[in-house]
Amino acid sequence: MACRHRSSTTTLVRLAKPARLTPRLSTQPQVQSQVAASAVRCFSSSRPRQLKETRCQQGKFTSETYPDLQRDPRYGQVTKEHVDYFKGLLGTESAVIDGVTNENATDDIEPFNSDWMRKYRGHCRLVLKPSSTEEVSKILKYCNDHKLAVVPQGGNTGLVGGSVPVFDEIVLNMGRMNNILDFDEVSGILTVEAGAILEVVDQFLASKGYIFPLDLGAKGSCHIGGNLSTNAGGLRLLRYGSLHGTTLGIEAVLPDGTVVDDLCKLRKNNTGYDLKQLFIGSEGTIGVITKAVIQCPQRPKAQNVALFGLESYEAAQQAFREAKGHLSEILSAFELMDAGSQALVRQVTKKKSPLEGEYPFYCLIETSGSNSDHDGEKLQTFLEDVMEKGIVVDGTLAQDETQVKALWSWREGITEALGHLGGVYKYDVSIPLPEMYQLVQDTKARVEEAGLLGDTDEYPVRAVVGYGHMGDSNLHLNVSTRRFDERVEKVLEPFVYEWISKRQGSISAEHGLGLAKKKYIGYSRTPTMVGLMKQLKDLYDPNAILNPYKYI
Repeated sequence: MACRHRSSTTTLVRLAKPARLTPRLSTQPQVQSQVAASAVRCFSSSRPRQLKETRCQQGKFTSETYPDLQRDPRYGQVTKEHVDYFKGLLGTESAVIDGVTNENATDDIEPFNSDWMRKYRGHCRLVLKPSSTEEVSKILKYCNDHKLAVVPQGGNTGLVGGSVPVFDEIVLNMGRMNNILDFDEVSGILTVEAGAILEVVDQFLASKGYIFPLDLGAKGSCHIGGNLSTNAGGLRLLRYGSLHGTTLGIEAVLPDGTVVDDLCKLRKNNTGYDLKQLFIGSEGTIGVITKAVIQCPQRPKAQNVALFGLESYEAAQQAFREAKGHLSEILSAFELMDAGSQALVRQVTKKKSPLEGEYPFYCLIETSGSNSDHDGEKLQTFLEDVMEKGIVVDGTLAQDETQVKALWSWREGITEALGHLGGVYKYDVSIPLPEMYQLVQDTKARVEEAGLLGDTDEYPVRAVVGYGHMGDSNLHLNVSTRRFDERVEKVLEPFVYEWISKRQGSISAEHGLGLAKKKYIGYSRTPTMVGLMKQLKDLYDPNAILNPYKYI
């Protein structure tokens, strides 16, 4: 199957005579999609070009949005002397963007100062782009000695302001460290630098018959190091697990310049503490990841995708349980979308729904395996069962590569559709499955009661929708707005976090804490746990130069 490359335009392909699911499905010919062994499958819904263009549009400074947040006086100011040192170290002009001695560099620095949503914007005047671990080590040692604050930055595709400066911190961008260093075609073990783009790595692996165990909509822009630093989850977690499990080794640089070389290529290594786990999900607060060793599975040779319409969230849960029972080892994705999210995709794309009717909920199921006949038979049995039991009302099954892309576009196109319609309050959270969607309903009711939700421009909120990875209880609650409004934020926060805390959920499922969720960590972690985290921060970064004002 050909890779889904990002391009400057996004086209949602309408299904051409898809296989329609009916209660008499068992009498229909078996439908399956078969993919060659050398197939490449790359999901993408957001485009790197769009992200760069968006970031260059100036938004409000974070220091203005958070007036109670003050610059820490212990940090030094970047001077010409500091700039000269970094220029001497990094050599090429392209490795240093200097706004300290060159006022004309403001436009060049702006993309590194802002996030892609234009929600966070810093005052950085110096961007450094190292090309080796040695350079990262020397940069951090110098900054630590001179008390210069540093923000590690990857592809800058996060949602919580974790990869952009708040004040005048130096940005340490890892984009030049983008090499694939080694790959063992027998074991599937990959060694890669932190600045490598996820989609590029996945395409390389595809040429070897393997797949990266992580898939994100922003894969055309995000970096492997950033994925590890935020413990990104994505679409493949149901099948391949989290990065905590697939990461075998890490190389990182501590704030004082010490290089932590733990590039283990073994799946079994019980010799002391597994310290690499501290850096996964730490958001660049205790060290900068420079390299990683990842266990990569073989790329599936056969693939099937189906989209269903359901009448209730309870039915969606039943369908998920049946899918696990019938499909087990070949089930690779089970995605949930509500009616509101699909309506927004239709509104923006002007495309016709692949299903004849409209339903309160939709589920997208993907199977991935090595034998198309075997997988097709299992999927056929599952479909017959859920239709006969009345769990699924309507559905369609992809028959070829074009239809696979088309069905996935209804899930992956949600984020882009929301972005076209204005501002979005995004909450990427984990909630026990029985109550996962209730958060969307309760949030919508609260916004309506506040008089903020409506169909005309006088109402700041356009829609409250939910979708996400049902396979791992990860909900994306999105509040689509015509404009950002403080009244909306006051209605949403801390309500959303309090709601999650009462149900023992997590306020951050995939994107970390950053600046946005720093003060809300207590809703998911006990004071004891937060205290231990602060002890680790003090131990590894006593001068607190790495990614200040965020995380904990």
